[in-house]
Amino acid sequence: MTAAVELQDLGKRYGRFQALQGLSLRIEAGEIIGLLGHNGAGKTTTMKLILGLIEPTSGELRVFGQAPSLAGSEQRRQTGFLPENVNFYRQLSGREVLVYFARLKGVAGSQVDALLERVGLAHAADRRVKTYSKGMRQRLGLAQALLGEPRLLLLDEPTAGLDPAATRDFYATLDELRGRGTTVLLSSHVLPGVEGHIDRAAILAGGRLLAAGSLDELRRQAGLPLGIRVRGRWQDTAWTQRLAEAGIEVRPLNGERLEFSGPEERKLFMLRTLVEVPGVEDIDLRPPSLEDLYTHFNKRAQAAQEADAPCTPS
Repeated sequence: MTAAVELQDLGKRYGRFQALQGLSLRIEAGEIIGLLGHNGAGKTTTMKLILGLIEPTSGELRVFGQAPSLAGSEQRRQTGFLPENVNFYRQLSGREVLVYFARLKGVAGSQVDALLERVGLAHAADRRVKTYSKGMRQRLGLAQALLGEPRLLLLDEPTAGLDPAATRDFYATLDELRGRGTTVLLSSHVLPGVEGHIDRAAILAGGRLLAAGSLDELRRQAGLPLGIRVRGRWQDTAWTQRLAEAGIEVRPLNGERLEFSGPEERKLFMLRTLVEVPGVEDIDLRPPSLEDLYTHFNKRAQAAQEADAPCTPS
C-alpha cells in the first residue's frame, strides 16, 4: 500500500546551515503523527518540504506516491495546511475569508457555514477579522485548512493562542478527523495535550530524528522506569524493604503516600506485592509520559553530541 507521506534520508540546507539531516519517516494513510521538537528542531521545514514550498537538498520525498514538486492541482486540493502564524485580510469577515479561500481551492462555497459552526465561529462569521482574538484567528485558520475535506492535513502548532476550552474543541475535531480516515501531521512543543490524540510521535532536535514510534514503542526504546504511587494507612513497612531488595526504588511522599519506581517488566511483581499489603487504599500507575520521553531522548542526544565534541586546548 502506498504511504500517505514517505521521507527517505531527507535533508535541507540553507547555505552553511543544515536545517534537516537524514530524516526518514513513513506516514500511513489515516495516521495521526505528532512531530515534536523545540523551536528550530526542523518541524516547519519538514512541513514546507511536504507541501512543496521548498525543495530538499538531498533525499527523497513522496506524498501519495508523488514528489510534491510534480503534484497537480487535484493532489494539492487534497492537502490542507494550518501555519503557525495565521494572517488573513483584516477588513474581511470570517465568512468572506473562507469563501475567498474556497474559490482559490476550487471547492464549493456551501461548505463555509458548516465549517464555521464546526470550529466554533458561527457567532462571529460576519465580524471583521481585525476584531478576532488570536485564538479566533487560529480557529479560522483551521476552518481554512479543512476546506475540501483534505486527505492530508498539516497543522503547525495548531493550539498556539487557544484557551483551554478551544484546545479541547480542537482535539475533539482531531479525533473526528481520525474517524474519517484523514492523515494528519501535527507539529507541537506543547506535549501534555497531544499525548492522547496521536498514533505515533516523531521527536526532532537540531534537524535530526531522535526517535519515532507509538507511546508504548517509545517507552520500550527509552527504558524509563514505571512509577507507582500508593496511598494508605499501614502499620508494618517491612514490605517496602522487600521491594527495595528487588531493585525497586522506594520514596516517601508523606505519611500516607509512597512512590515506587522500577522497570516495566517488574510491574506485575510490584502490583502483586502492593495488593497484598493491609491498609493500601489506592494504587496509581504512572508510566513515563510523552513529556518524560521527549526529555529523555533530547538529553541522550545532547550527551552524545557533547561526547563527540572535540576537546578545546586550555
